[in-house]
Amino acid sequence: MSALRSSDIKPLGHSVQDSLDDFFRTLNGHAPKNLYDLFLDQVEPPLLQATLRYCYGNQSRAAEMLGLNRATLRKKLKQYNINPDAHKI
Repeated sequence: MSALRSSDIKPLGHSVQDSLDDFFRTLNGHAPKNLYDLFLDQVEPPLLQATLRYCYGNQSRAAEMLGLNRATLRKKLKQYNINPDAHKI
């Protein structure tokens, strides 16, 4: 297996754009309500969970990576009912 080069990495925004294009196609011309809130509710929990997994459940490190203070991270974990201990190894 060859080493991954930075030129091989697709920017995250491309994946988000593709997903949003798919989402809008499924609407068949109907306008979504509260799209911004819907987007955050769908994207923020997996972002928090993936970052916690990457940090092996270390909330301080995850908060730093996310650019949040630890209290804000804990508040968001509670908001989305995410158990940070489930991500520890």
